[in-house]
Amino acid sequence: MITRRSIIKTGMAAGAAGAAGLLVPAAAGTASAAGTGATTANDLDPALVAKFSQAMPLAPVVAPYMSMPMMMDCYALTMKEADKEILPGVLTRVWTFNGQFPGPVIKARSNVRTVIDQTNNLPAGVSVHLHGAHVSADNDGDPVVLIPPNGGTKTYTYPNAQPHASMWFHDHAHHAESESAFRGLAGTYLLTDDVEQNLNLPSGAYDVPIQLRDARFDDQGQLAYQMGDQNRSVILANGKAWPFCEVAARKYRFRLCNTANTRFFTLVLSDGSSFQQIGSDGGLLPAPLTVNKVVLSPGERADIVVDFSRYAVGTTLELRNEGTGGLLEHISKVLQFRVNRTAADTSVVPSTLRTLPAMQPATVNRSFTLAMGGGVATINGLSYVPNRIDTEIAYGSTEIWSVTNPGAGSHNFHLHLVQFRVIERGGVPVTSGPEYGLKDTVRVGPGETVKIQATFTGYRGQYLYHCHMFDHAAMGMMATMRIS
Repeated sequence: MITRRSIIKTGMAAGAAGAAGLLVPAAAGTASAAGTGATTANDLDPALVAKFSQAMPLAPVVAPYMSMPMMMDCYALTMKEADKEILPGVLTRVWTFNGQFPGPVIKARSNVRTVIDQTNNLPAGVSVHLHGAHVSADNDGDPVVLIPPNGGTKTYTYPNAQPHASMWFHDHAHHAESESAFRGLAGTYLLTDDVEQNLNLPSGAYDVPIQLRDARFDDQGQLAYQMGDQNRSVILANGKAWPFCEVAARKYRFRLCNTANTRFFTLVLSDGSSFQQIGSDGGLLPAPLTVNKVVLSPGERADIVVDFSRYAVGTTLELRNEGTGGLLEHISKVLQFRVNRTAADTSVVPSTLRTLPAMQPATVNRSFTLAMGGGVATINGLSYVPNRIDTEIAYGSTEIWSVTNPGAGSHNFHLHLVQFRVIERGGVPVTSGPEYGLKDTVRVGPGETVKIQATFTGYRGQYLYHCHMFDHAAMGMMATMRIS
């Protein structure tokens, strides 16, 4: 029987045949990079990959093929396979939007409609989800309504009837989103508005989207996918393994997005210095925060501003992943900054960034439990089944959801259609900090309960809620709500 998985494996084998065999495999039975298992004889040993030898690319900005100023922008994207240099000197077969890895950037404006013609030239059906968007159900990326492979098309319409936000888009096909995202189907969608534009934050070349993720490779430099894999230990920033980023001695805005399947990042500067966090999933925070770390679970975003003017030209420092347990040095490395020049800087980070919308009184309280066991993932004891309605919600209602993770492993929680507010974590009210802004994804640690509040308005229909650790969602930790 030909399955989606067999098609993928066939395609990857063809890609591997053309790759340069320049990599040395790890010895069978040696400790894995993640420290949780063992590699196989066909695994790439990530310790052999040169760190900070490749420049971090900037994701290309897509131009619309048609634009009606202040009304509508139209784009055409093609999903297809491509060979890209992720590891130094080796071509890796990946899945892409427009042949680009990392995926491209679409720049949109609030209340100006975005129309995207998506063509699927991949060997499997896909469904594109714009993560964080307030859209109608038929444009949300239904997991069982797929764009057919080998040339199928679908037009997605995004009204952008929401404030500014740093969003991203990826496949959401049922049981397949984990592998297709792992193979590269992820792009950036930056929505702006007058509130953001009037602040004089770092912009242009100094406003840099960065997709962060991990990966596992075989000894031919090809991506090696396994569901629930804990041995993905090559860290990628904008599609390159452990790259460097040349910066001027001035302020930069970095829009960080965790596109990994399951890895959490706790990001710090290697000299321990502080920086400013100015935004999260749903756009800017009310005011900037001075922090020395940012925690991102899969699907979460954070906007930070780093002022490199405090460093002399010639300085190098790293963005590191803290909390790796000291297992292996390469897991903690992310990318290297190289301060190589001076530059004028008229940007500012004002003390007030935005006013958040008022929260409405909640009239409904619900509880959700995320659990795993025996390779099965559930929400409230049920694995995802298409077309089963798990939660009925009255249009316009405001609800408080208590999301509990009783297990020993981590999860997170993503809600489609609306942004929410995190109101309590572990019994402690959230009244400030990086989770005080608008969110669409929130981490839920072992033994923890997080309360969120959302108002379900704008559109009626069926939408998903799920763990955004892609592997967990593909295993069944996903459910359907109906707003009516």
